[in-house]
Amino acid sequence: MATTAAEQPDALFVDTNVLVYANVAEAPLHETALSALQQAHEAGRTLWISRQVLREFAAVRSRPQTFAAAASPEIIAARLAAFEARFEVADDTAAVTRHLRQLITEVTLGGKQVHDANIVATMLVYDIPALLTHNGRDFERFEDRITVEVINT
Repeated sequence: MATTAAEQPDALFVDTNVLVYANVAEAPLHETALSALQQAHEAGRTLWISRQVLREFAAVRSRPQTFAAAASPEIIAARLAAFEARFEVADDTAAVTRHLRQLITEVTLGGKQVHDANIVATMLVYDIPALLTHNGRDFERFEDRITVEVINT
């Protein structure tokens, strides 16, 4: 397996919505997301994302949002490269899939909630204890497994 956060108890997984808000000046939580990321960085926390988060960011930014027009393919590709340079990136592995299968049998979820479960499975495999997100309610069902840190206005 690749690097884990085991020696970094303050490691923090960054959810897609935080990346979107931090990277779109017109986003409703732009300043809040930027501040949360900056505070985590200044505190010496290792910031993690996953390949799933990269794909989700590209999907969100490639279509118009209520707060911003779709970004060009060149801008999206540049942002993805910047994220890969700035964050630790967790790969989707067979171990992540095994943890996802376990979560599916242990936690009530379905549909789009499987994407959230996959983030949690990734965090468990890479020993990342905390998640930074705007959508805390999406992860309430996993609070016995991870710490959820919610950004708000």
